Amino acid sequence: MDAVTIVPVGSLEIVVRIWHPNAPHTVIAWHGLARHGSDFEQLARLLGPKWRVLAPDTPGRGLSSWSFYPTQEYLYAHYMKVALAVLDHFQLDSVPWIGTSMGGLLGMLLAADSEAAPRLQCLVLNDVGPELDPQALTQMATSFGIFKRFGTFNELQEALKANYQGFGIQHESEWDAMAVSSARRLPDGAWSFHYDPRIAEQFIHDTPRDMWAGWAQIHCPMMLIHGEHSPLLRADSIDKMRQTQPELKTLEASGCGHAPMLNVESQVTPLRHFLERHNPNAKPNVWQQLVERVKRHN
Repeated sequence: MDAVTIVPVGSLEIVVRIWHPNAPHTVIAWHGLARHGSDFEQLARLLGPKWRVLAPDTPGRGLSSWSFYPTQEYLYAHYMKVALAVLDHFQLDSVPWIGTSMGGLLGMLLAADSEAAPRLQCLVLNDVGPELDPQALTQMATSFGIFKRFGTFNELQEALKANYQGFGIQHESEWDAMAVSSARRLPDGAWSFHYDPRIAEQFIHDTPRDMWAGWAQIHCPMMLIHGEHSPLLRADSIDKMRQTQPELKTLEASGCGHAPMLNVESQVTPLRHFLERHNPNAKPNVWQQLVERVKRHN
């Protein structure tokens, strides 16, 4: 990241990671359940210097505060308050939103809420929708509900590779960076992941499983990126999403499961074009378009 900002929300500190802090255009990128904002490093670099990428760490994850009241604050209703506080802090009246998994559900909830909806200019959903496979959800709840402890850093890194093979990461350097940003030392010198184990209680208290009513109420432009082998988002759900929202743009991320990392041009270039289409001031000029065509053909 290029900069960091702390946004206070009640007793919590919300850390927002920032890339290209002086860029003319802004996009919010919100991570998945047990991840954090550093997942969007490659996305930010590939989007380019015209886009300021703001990637908050949800409470209980990454560098943000752990809650003393998880049953009250590890809930989507509270995450919505956090999201609006971040938008207010940066004085963003309306902004594009990119959400991976949980971050996409949060974006959908905001876009379907009559008061919050105007704050989202457009919405990109990364491998998530209004209906999720219940078996995959159960597996996620079981996995994240167990405290993870590793004797060595290498064990932690191997566990990351096993847990997140669906991200489609191909390079060891990316796995190394992910392990460094995801690890925290325990008091006894062992290792664990960089999140509060109690975030899994969200599955007990507050996991949306059927959001079709809210889906129909969303009016902003939307794009869906989904993993070719996603266990969470079924093909029949995607078809129904298209039927309910005929203007929905879709992109299948080949070789990925849940969820694409948004770290390669084949995923980011269509995403960038979607953002530019709905933010005319962000469209490249003639010379920039020519350079982009040359890059694609080389």
